[in-house]
Amino acid sequence: MTDLLNRRAARVLLVDPAFRVLLLTGADPVDPAAGSWWMTPGGGVEPGETSAQAAVRELAEETGLRVEVDDLGAVVHRRRTSFRFAGQDYRVSEEYFLLRVPAFEVDTSGPGALVDPGVTGHRWWPLATLRETEEVVFPAELAALVDALVGSRAC
Repeated sequence: MTDLLNRRAARVLLVDPAFRVLLLTGADPVDPAAGSWWMTPGGGVEPGETSAQAAVRELAEETGLRVEVDDLGAVVHRRRTSFRFAGQDYRVSEEYFLLRVPAFEVDTSGPGALVDPGVTGHRWWPLATLRETEEVVFPAELAALVDALVGSRAC
């Protein structure tokens, strides 16, 4: 049995003008039978970082998008979650930021990019599709959260 690892995480809800949300797809490289899921860009807050600083770093590493901390604004959502990944049990306190962006192509080939074996791809999700998908999405309330934040129920 592994010890429970407590950690803080910062995640970003990237929404383009067409009300599409950028999600990354992932899977546990240690347990492929666990299936795959979709998630927002983001990850662990390193010692000495604020949540906003971690979110900016993670965006650059995972998508190639470079923004400033001030571009993020205030935290728009918080949640606590627990999961097992790569043989480790985690309890995570997440803070989410909303960032409206023009559509862009994810590019993880630049300096500072991170090759994460748990991230296997990405996709811009139309909000209407996200509302109806049967695929696993984290957080489960993502479509309703984005609807509430950007007022896009008509999409």
